[in-house]
Amino acid sequence: MWKWLFAVVVIVPAVEIFGFNFVASRVGGGNTFLLTIVTSAIGMLMMRFEGRKVLEDSRARMNAGQIPGRSMVDGLCVFLGGILLVIPGFVTDIVGFTMVFPLTRPLYRFLILKWLERKMKNGKITIYRR
Repeated sequence: MWKWLFAVVVIVPAVEIFGFNFVASRVGGGNTFLLTIVTSAIGMLMMRFEGRKVLEDSRARMNAGQIPGRSMVDGLCVFLGGILLVIPGFVTDIVGFTMVFPLTRPLYRFLILKWLERKMKNGKITIYRR
């Protein structure tokens, strides 16, 4: 837990500051600010579009009597990617875009499902069925 908190509070802002300095040295300060605003806007639009698509897929699976497991993990990826896109920075935007973008989302889905499987085997997560 403390490792994650350390990473979020110290390492991520340090990497983002380095990214801002790198981009600003290449394209200028004003363009860097404009690029940050544009990537956040595009990310929010992508999150909105992909979120609706994932929600419709989940509804269709439930109406067909199936469990929407994959759709739920996709929804989690879109949600987390959207949060990363709203946070100002280029590194978080790159990770956020890859989480929201449908062609790269299966990588994150695979990692999340492997993490859940490992937690369930260790007994850290218990699933109760009715």
